[in-house]
Amino acid sequence: MDILFLILGLALILAGANMLTDGASAIAKRRGIPDIVIGLTVVAFGTSAPEFVISLLSAIEGSTELAIGNAVGSNIFNVLAIIGITALVRPVSIERGILTSDIPLVIVSALALLAMGSGPWLGDTAGARVLGRSDGIVLLLFFAIFMRYTFAQASAPAAQADEAAAASAAMRPMSAWKSALWVVLGLAGLIGGGSLFVDGASGIASALGVSEAVIGLTIVAAGTSLPELATSVVSALKGKPGIAVGNVIGSNIFNIFFVLGSAATVRPLSFGSIGEPDLLVLVGACCLFWLFGWFFKARIITRLEGAVLAACYVAYTAWLVASA
Repeated sequence: MDILFLILGLALILAGANMLTDGASAIAKRRGIPDIVIGLTVVAFGTSAPEFVISLLSAIEGSTELAIGNAVGSNIFNVLAIIGITALVRPVSIERGILTSDIPLVIVSALALLAMGSGPWLGDTAGARVLGRSDGIVLLLFFAIFMRYTFAQASAPAAQADEAAAASAAMRPMSAWKSALWVVLGLAGLIGGGSLFVDGASGIASALGVSEAVIGLTIVAAGTSLPELATSVVSALKGKPGIAVGNVIGSNIFNIFFVLGSAATVRPLSFGSIGEPDLLVLVGACCLFWLFGWFFKARIITRLEGAVLAACYVAYTAWLVASA
């Protein structure tokens, strides 16, 4: 039954990603909003819904390692596996503005979580490694700033709106009701498929006796990130790198600032066995993503760079399993 859940979940995720990409792109063109803004908001929030539900429920039920491990593991998967695999399928171009403002914010979110989870290293004599309610409120404030900045981006450049309007005129746009329906059905497929996949994967992992921390960092994190993977790959194949990259960036910011912020506000989260090495891997992955965007082949994640990112994820997962 668990294997059936895996297969059915993956099918729903792929179908949902395709519908969501089409619907979101149609909305972007109709309203003159750049694809990158849609990726950073609507798509990112929708594909982060599984992480939000799992982390919030885990916090309420006291499974704090699973709550934090899910968010940290998902963000590592997003940067290393999703960007890596997407670039292997088709090299991903990145706008200059994304490299100068959005990706640095992803790095800031990872550094903030590292600081909050490294109490003993930063002179906390009690040695507590807890994401408290005050930390959660700070993360939510960061999230509010990010949303304000993103919507300011959407309304600022009239040139982008004119360009989007010209693109819409050049091709027959999807009707308003159909694009909205596609977004709703796409999100439903992504969330439902992700839930089925996690249930199946968690059942298999539990039967094998894997610890909660490892489940959160690997199987649950990868399962809840499958919507992002499917959406980014499909977007890249359709020649929409803005949604592919914006989806990952927005999802990472949502996962730390909104998902963990909300969960920690509901109930303080103990990091437990989610240690500094895991948080440092997250920071390193975000920095590597930013560096690859700037150097070698300017503002393009090449297939070689994608292979390096994917290999780093395989190496990290192997280390987790070996040290479990």
